[in-house]
Amino acid sequence: MGMTMVEKILARKAGLDHVSPGDSVVCDVDMTVMYDLEFGPGWDQPLKIRDPEKIAVTIDHTVPAPSVRDAQSVTNARVFVRDFGISKFYDVGQHGICHQIIAENGLARPGEVLACSDSHTCAAGAYNTVACGLGPAEVYSIICTGRTWFAIAPTIRYEFTGTKPAVVSGKDIFLYIAGTYGDATANNLEYGGTGLVSIPMNDRRTIATQGAEISADFSTFPVDDLTREFLAAHGVPPDSYEAADPDPDAAYAVVRTVDLSVLEPYVARPGGVSNNTLPVSAIEKRPVQQCFIGSCANGQLEDLRIAADVVRGHKVAPGVRLLVTPASQRVYRDAMRAGYLQDLADAGAVVTNSTCGACFGYHMGLLAPGEVCLTSSTRNFTGRMGSPEAEIYMASPATVAASALTGYVTHPEGVTV
Repeated sequence: MGMTMVEKILARKAGLDHVSPGDSVVCDVDMTVMYDLEFGPGWDQPLKIRDPEKIAVTIDHTVPAPSVRDAQSVTNARVFVRDFGISKFYDVGQHGICHQIIAENGLARPGEVLACSDSHTCAAGAYNTVACGLGPAEVYSIICTGRTWFAIAPTIRYEFTGTKPAVVSGKDIFLYIAGTYGDATANNLEYGGTGLVSIPMNDRRTIATQGAEISADFSTFPVDDLTREFLAAHGVPPDSYEAADPDPDAAYAVVRTVDLSVLEPYVARPGGVSNNTLPVSAIEKRPVQQCFIGSCANGQLEDLRIAADVVRGHKVAPGVRLLVTPASQRVYRDAMRAGYLQDLADAGAVVTNSTCGACFGYHMGLLAPGEVCLTSSTRNFTGRMGSPEAEIYMASPATVAASALTGYVTHPEGVTV
């Protein structure tokens, strides 16, 4: 029996000819990414690390530092980087959400294993990389030994057919999958099919990132021409990696077909995404007080372009806050040069520094009791973005931007204000 993408990569990195669901393997790790929160209270610098070239450190969750404790964490990170000669350091000014930093600096490569303690590390699966969030203690062990272990889970295959409509984004595709099929606990997700060519790389990363919200172990895409073009543009030449395609006789737990051509914008109701989404056209007229565009899932340059296109020439509705957080300093600069930030600010949006901030309810836009938020970030469970008495809906950047103009959850196509 053949192997899936994930099985092929893990077998290769474990030095094995074949692996199957139920196996446990010990693998070499090609890249380990650390971030500021890991260097907080309890951090104890190791005496020795395995390979400084296989470690990257970024300042992302707490930029700028909202507390003295967070400032100390960043100082600890700088000491670690200095003492061990780690060159891949993305300090304030070159910073960004770690998954964006991984993408734009070519740290995730096809056929490789990437480790990080953030739960949305599966984002790197967009580049045919085996990546999932691991505990801080395990990441600490990896930087010292260069290895980790994984249990091989069954794989769910999504076969995309048709062509994605322009109004539909990666977030909408994910919300359709999450609402239709629910959790994928203790399973890997694999994507492919003839329709994949109509899904751009930014949307693939959104889909891969959101795999964490349905409890998937890994969320992986194949390498095609779009992938190769993206990687080459970010410093990863085609002769530097070995992509992993599934075998024709790979064994899957289930294969599900998604016809992209019939999809429309979706929204998740508060509390989670699994079995909790519906088309935007079917939701009640729900007033919102805060609209948020950002995070590792939807703070990419294309997301900001889409939002700017929606709000250009209009104004945010009275009583609504539109917060926009670019996923990295590079995205911020590129969006500024393209005029997207000007369009957003002219419409009444607040554009913040690149950080995880509001997404995980830490700073830069928390919710008060009784407020309703529509977010394009990664999670909408109770209390995620502030008060546990607030409600959080989730949708695409286009839907969030359109809703900011009307003051209620609104379909992004043909929005009138």
